[in-house]
Order: sequence, then C-alpha cells, then structure tokens
Amino acid sequence: MASQRTLTFSGVFVLRYALAFGLLGALWQAASLAAGPDLLPTPEATVRAFCASLTDPVFLGHAAASFMRLVVGLTVAAVPALALGILLGHSRRADWLGAPVLFTTYPLPKIVLLPVFFLFLGLGDASRVALIALTTGYQMLVIVRASAQSLNPVYAQAIGFMGATRLAKIRYVYLPAALPAFLTSLKVATGTAVAVLFLAESFATQSGLGYLIMDAWGIGDTLQMFNAILAMSVLGLALYGAVWCLERLLCPWRHR
Repeated sequence: MASQRTLTFSGVFVLRYALAFGLLGALWQAASLAAGPDLLPTPEATVRAFCASLTDPVFLGHAAASFMRLVVGLTVAAVPALALGILLGHSRRADWLGAPVLFTTYPLPKIVLLPVFFLFLGLGDASRVALIALTTGYQMLVIVRASAQSLNPVYAQAIGFMGATRLAKIRYVYLPAALPAFLTSLKVATGTAVAVLFLAESFATQSGLGYLIMDAWGIGDTLQMFNAILAMSVLGLALYGAVWCLERLLCPWRHR
C-alpha cells in the first residue's frame, strides 16, 4: 500500500508540473506570435538553442561562473542567518540589542551597495558573492528569528527539567524547530539570489549568464538573450529543487 501511495503521489506530482510547463509554454508561444519571432523567439527555437549551448564550452563556462556565485553566496548567507536567527529568537538580551540594528538596515536596498563592494573587494567574484549573501541573508535571518520567537517555551522547559544544558536545548529543540522556517526562507532566497546575480553580473564583468544576457541585448541577438534567460531560470529552478529535496530529507514530517 505504501509503494502504491508513493507511485500515485509521484504521478500526480509529475502531472501537475507538466501541466504548469505546458501552460507557460502556450502563453510564451502566443506572446511570440503576437510580438513576432524577431522580437520574442518561440519556445521551440529557444529550447533548441539552449540544448545546443550545452555542448558549447564558452556557454558552459558562463553558466558555471553563475552557479558558483549563487551557491557560494547562499552558503555564506545561510550559516550565519540560521545561527543569528536562533540567537535573536531565543535570547531576549541579544534580541534587545540586535533587533533594532536588523530592522533599521533591513529596508535598505542592498543592490545599491554593489559599487561599495567593488571599491573594497575589487571587481572579481568576491563583490558579487558578498552582494548575494547580504541580500539573501537578511531575508533568512528575519524569517528564522520570527519562527524562533513563535516556539512554545514549554518544549525548552520540559527538556530543561531533565537536566539538559543550553547546548542540548539548541541541538534538540531550537535547531529542529527552526529548520522548517529556515528551509522555507532558503527557497525564497534562491529566487532573490538569481535576481541579484543578474544585476551583479551586468556590470564590470565578462563572465556569467547575466553578462551574456546584457551582451546579447546590446547587439540585438534576442535568441541568444532568451537562451541565457532560460539558462538562468533553469539554474534557479535547480537550486530551488535542491532545497526542496533537502527539506524532505531534514523535515520529513512536513510532507507526510
């Protein structure tokens, strides 16, 4: 029975996403017919160009550069965001000091700091990774902190009555309770990271999918432009899927 339920769930899952991709493809095709293929290439032409690009070492090099910046930026953001979120959420003293700083600087659009990062970190990958990490880290920190504050204190009190140390409370109560919100925030952050990556790769670089998009736009090569846009979308979708699989692994009770 369990295997039948798994097969049924897998079939429904595939069907739902196949319908979603079919609907998006139909809308894209209709828009291409209305605008003209020179302005908006058809889905078929774009997918063909994308598949051909998978054998192009230059294109793969740009994709690899974007992928590296995304993964490193999200990793650099995720670790301190989870730790600080748990700290602010469960320590009144730390939150009393940290919350004003957090919410005073949170509304600042981080993308405007790109020239500052260029000034201090140079024009290489460090500036772009730092921008991705800062932008997504704030998102994750706010969500994890709010989740930690909503945890019923009875759980920590119960394990405390059994002689648990503060480290044990973090290991067995605070961290597991924060994981669902943290992974949700990480899924949200993947979309933000791709958007920030595009902006970060639009200036002072000659590598990455964002650079390819702007370069193709500059010379009027719409097919190459949409090919790179599709590649960046696939990259974001792959990262989102990876976090979704990680969530099913670490928080299986959420998908039962």
